Amino acid sequence: MANDLEFVGAKGMKVAFIGSECYPFIKTGGLGDVMYALPRALLRQGCEVRVILPCYRCIPEKYRERMTYVGSFGMNLTSDGRSFYVGIMELELDGVTYDFIDNRDFFDWGNPYTGLWEDIPKYCYFSKASLAALNFLEWIPDVIHCHDWQAALVPVYLRTLFDVTPVGSARSVLTIHNLRFQGICSIEHLKYWTGLPDFLFNYPVFKVNDHEANMFKGGLAYADRITTVSSTYAGEIQTDFYGEGLNSHLWYHRAKLIGIVNGIDIDIWNSRTDKLLPVPYGEENVLKAKRENKKALQTRLGLTVDENKLVIGLISRLTDQKGLDLIDAVFTQMVDENVQVVILGTGDPRYENAFRYYENTFKGQVCAYIKYDESLAHQIYAGSDALLVPSLFEPCGLTQLIAMRYGTVPIVRETGGLKDTVEPYNEYTGEGNGFTFDQYRADLLLDAVRRAERVYFEERSRWDAIVTRDMEKDVSWEHSADLYLKLYGELKG
Repeated sequence: MANDLEFVGAKGMKVAFIGSECYPFIKTGGLGDVMYALPRALLRQGCEVRVILPCYRCIPEKYRERMTYVGSFGMNLTSDGRSFYVGIMELELDGVTYDFIDNRDFFDWGNPYTGLWEDIPKYCYFSKASLAALNFLEWIPDVIHCHDWQAALVPVYLRTLFDVTPVGSARSVLTIHNLRFQGICSIEHLKYWTGLPDFLFNYPVFKVNDHEANMFKGGLAYADRITTVSSTYAGEIQTDFYGEGLNSHLWYHRAKLIGIVNGIDIDIWNSRTDKLLPVPYGEENVLKAKRENKKALQTRLGLTVDENKLVIGLISRLTDQKGLDLIDAVFTQMVDENVQVVILGTGDPRYENAFRYYENTFKGQVCAYIKYDESLAHQIYAGSDALLVPSLFEPCGLTQLIAMRYGTVPIVRETGGLKDTVEPYNEYTGEGNGFTFDQYRADLLLDAVRRAERVYFEERSRWDAIVTRDMEKDVSWEHSADLYLKLYGELKG
């Protein structure tokens, strides 16, 4: 791999990341993790990296006070030529340079996402200002890597209004993290706030019907490459069921679409050094240490303390996307005298109330912790025997990767990144690193749980082998970074 990368000239290239959130400054989902971890992995590979973000008022003060003012300028934005202030605040963290686009009119509203009508102007401004800032800083990247609909206008601006400017020499990559959110509004609204020429508001680019335009659609049309966060999801989004209305558009652009599965930050998620665990551990003592962590988890949550129980964890947003309707349908069958279930998350009141009911009904066997607690999340990964991820769709998924890192066996539906990262257990050969089911059906979910239960209680040596394989699996960002470097190198070449 390294020789291939050197051949295409990927090492040492300059890459700008543009997106709406990034840990530790602001994070609402997996996008924030990727915007944090991938630049750091590329930096370790020899790239020069900048990350461009909105300067939200809700960024913690401990980071805001470390920012330095770099400069400012005025920028025309709207179709009637209105000019807006663009300030650039800069901060370096662990070798990565972060440039924050500052404008109080757009970013002083509290939460990063407020409402689509307000967010459309905000991210039109942010996309154009990000490119203008790169010109202002005289830092011209080889590749601009944009993320989700909030940065989808960047490839369009790059090839139109910025094409003859210095930054116009860059190539663009647009990553789809979740296609469900696309930035759809009226054609007139988007025309006004982008100031882009009329010819872009036709069907091949922004137009979706006589009245509406789609920011993501335009970005996908103009990006040099489209990536998404797993190979299976790249295929799924070209179908009616998963394509969210853009399946035909993505099929048309399929030649430039690839899937690269996410990794996780193995410094944060490291069972050897995790200070939140009662008993840290590695591959050499995982079996003994997990029993101790299980007993500590049972004690903390008021479950019957018994190391022989099969403890199944669920760490999730409590929404339909995560397959919770399937769990709800078979919950009373899933919980028996041998099984305990631990739920951590918030979301739809329907599921919050259902899990509270099950906790009350199955005292000592079920705990429903309806809030998010970081320390408890770490302890569930370490103290559970299995982790349940039965999603309706899952572009990549991180919980199954973290579970494997902690020697916790995933039970997942074969969709998106879950299919790409979890190899089904083969009862004849003993191979595989988890238990899976294909169709979105509650009875198949229950069957997968029963298969896991059977191996755990009746073939423990095989279960233990799965645990060890999971801990040895490389789920870091390094492999994914190699694939992105190869992609960048192809674009540069």
